[in-house]
Amino acid sequence: MKRAIQVTDQAGYCFGVRRALDMVKDYLSEKTKKVYSLGPIIHNPEVVEELRKKGLATVNTLDDVEEGVVVIRSHGVEKKLLDEIHRKGLEIVDATCPFVRNAQRLAQKLSEDGYQVVIVGEQAHPEVKGIVGYCMKEPIVVSNAEQLKNKEIGPKVGVLAQTTQAQENFAKVVEALLTVAYECRIYNTICKATQSRQTAAVEMANAVDVMFVVGGKNSANTARLAELCRTSGATTYHIESADEIVPEMVRGKERIGITAGASTPRSHVDAVRAALEQLGS
Repeated sequence: MKRAIQVTDQAGYCFGVRRALDMVKDYLSEKTKKVYSLGPIIHNPEVVEELRKKGLATVNTLDDVEEGVVVIRSHGVEKKLLDEIHRKGLEIVDATCPFVRNAQRLAQKLSEDGYQVVIVGEQAHPEVKGIVGYCMKEPIVVSNAEQLKNKEIGPKVGVLAQTTQAQENFAKVVEALLTVAYECRIYNTICKATQSRQTAAVEMANAVDVMFVVGGKNSANTARLAELCRTSGATTYHIESADEIVPEMVRGKERIGITAGASTPRSHVDAVRAALEQLGS
């Protein structure tokens, strides 16, 4: 059986991730100061390990950081954490994705203007935590419209999204809010690259027998891609590397699709394709 293997055009690093990695690599090449990342620089274990070998230390708090350079990863951080870094006199490399920074700015402005801020996203995700930290009052965070049912919604609502949210999910939350709020200010803060990546993945999933979604298991945007592909009806595997591929995954499958999360190096995608090409029928 001759298999047809396709890769979506959007597979590989997004702009924000590539920008963050370039900034970190520039500082690591100087090697004049110790460089720390607050949390993993991106949600890809292999890349994080490669950078660790080059000198990037990942920390979860500032307790043990007294000097050197602190990298703010693409997900951003809470405002109070930025203030703490400044207080300690540490040098900052702010690699926050510009799209995430925009969501933070909008959340702060909405809060200052007296709107009840509603964030569509995953409450435990570092990006969402960072956005929450820019609100004057505790915002409402929901991952779907169902979670609004037990929430007390005020007359003035400002709604925005985690940048990697699915457009359809965001629209459903907005629709639900419009039925209960007197005034609703809506900012679609979903990254356009994320939308394109999701659309391309679903289109491919609808045209193949099996989909491989490549990226870290701790990557929210990669997990969402896998979820969208499964929803389309395609057999879908979320893998971190080519090593996870076994013949049973593609046995009897003629059409294979590959996509990847925003934190996945193109080299990992190419390795997955090569491994699939080497498998027999």
